[in-house]
Amino acid sequence: MKKSLVFAAKAILSGFLVVVPIYLAVLLLLKAMKTVATLVRPFTLLLPEWFPAERALSLLLVLVVCFLIGVAIRTRAGRRARERIEKSFFERIPGYALFRSLTQQMAADSREKVWKPALTEIEDALVPAFIIEEFADGYTVFVPSVPTPLAGAVYVLERKRVHPLDVPFTQMLQVVSRWGSGAESLRLAMNAASNPSDAVALSAST
Repeated sequence: MKKSLVFAAKAILSGFLVVVPIYLAVLLLLKAMKTVATLVRPFTLLLPEWFPAERALSLLLVLVVCFLIGVAIRTRAGRRARERIEKSFFERIPGYALFRSLTQQMAADSREKVWKPALTEIEDALVPAFIIEEFADGYTVFVPSVPTPLAGAVYVLERKRVHPLDVPFTQMLQVVSRWGSGAESLRLAMNAASNPSDAVALSAST
């Protein structure tokens, strides 16, 4: 009974961490569209009545604004401004740093160095994990819960028990979200890193 309750609680938490960001993003998008509706209303008169012009133009305007902001923060001045805003406000919001790191890794942001895929030795098993921090004699790793990579546990392990993998971040996410399907590729990547000559021979044979 206790195990069933723990499993149910973890499942609810995992679902919550997936649903809430999506819900908030949709809610903010709808709110922004409603805010800019008055700006696009004069242009709706130029389009046919059957066309949902107000919603379409509002969505287009919000997307254009997001695009311009995205371009701006890629500049040096924009990055400095974003970092100041994050440190003074957004990083005070619980969970913001976690979601920021995840989205930056999925977008292949080279400036974000966390979430390095790895296999870690926990008890007698190899466990998929992400390296959060590296120090002199070990690592801080995050071991995600299946099938949601945003929930899990943090471990501080000595270096010999952590095996960094040269695989894409998204590949590790797929293994976790698919209940471990594809984990063989992670083990092969670990073996290739430990035995570079084997990796060369394997690539030559293929």
